[in-house]
Amino acid sequence: MKKSVFLHSWAPDDVLADLKEHFDVDQVNIFETGSLDRETFNRHVAGKDGILVQQNRVDAEMLAEHAGKLQVVANVAVGVDNIDVEAATKHGIQITNTPDVLTEAVADMSMALTLAVARRVVEADRYTRAGKFQGNPFPLFWGADITGETFGIVGMGRIGQALARRAKGFGLDILYHKRTRLDAATEKELGATWASLDDLLKKARFIVLLTPLTPETKHLITARELGLMREDAYLVNISRGPVVEEAALVDALKAKRIAGAALDVFEFEPKFSDELPKLDNVVLTPHIGSASSGTRAGMVRLAAKNLKAALLGEAVPSPVNKV
Repeated sequence: MKKSVFLHSWAPDDVLADLKEHFDVDQVNIFETGSLDRETFNRHVAGKDGILVQQNRVDAEMLAEHAGKLQVVANVAVGVDNIDVEAATKHGIQITNTPDVLTEAVADMSMALTLAVARRVVEADRYTRAGKFQGNPFPLFWGADITGETFGIVGMGRIGQALARRAKGFGLDILYHKRTRLDAATEKELGATWASLDDLLKKARFIVLLTPLTPETKHLITARELGLMREDAYLVNISRGPVVEEAALVDALKAKRIAGAALDVFEFEPKFSDELPKLDNVVLTPHIGSASSGTRAGMVRLAAKNLKAALLGEAVPSPVNKV
């Protein structure tokens, strides 16, 4: 008898065919249905040996309810803050993620957001679409210079290092903050210098947040940290929304205590402050850091490999916990 799996995800045809060859597959294609409410999602999980999810919340209560049958949760993301990993480990449930696949796409988007907010691309686009472009007066949409400025990266894992390589190409002086400092050879290759978080915030013109969401990084950036930043500084958050205290950021943007921000993620996502869209000095995107077609397909492929390996007793490509 085949084991059963639930996919709350789109999947390439060949991936879906392969899974169906090995398992009884219950799929809810997120392209067609969108997100499921918790009750409906939980109903699909019932009786399944494995599930493949795209940022669905899998909490301790749900894991306890399905323990004994559920063997693996394959997450289509690097971060697993949507899953109670501790509870899963307690019940012997394998959690997996999709590292590496999205590194370059997120690094690209990090640089794109930096350039967009610095050069006021979104403001200029709205202005042009509104039919206001009647000539090019000298003061029109002056933005920030990039080359020669100081670029701060908070979180120097795979994505941070890929971003540093891009920043180096723009002639930026790179500071980074990471709990465990990189080795000297890697620092030299990246042209990056370690700094404490406070020093980085004080010195950098552009600051990109790339940390995972953990109890230690929740509200890593509050009114205090924003107060350390330069008045001409820009904050880019492409990590997780709760890393930044959103209300404090809104206050800082409204008061122009910092020059601007670009946000791909939000503290109470998908909701966000009503004040943000009213501000010209902020760029807003809907959590699309890894949203290139090749990258998203690659993430689903890796998640499916994780799911299949865990259920067939094979070595799991990217485990998060030990079970």
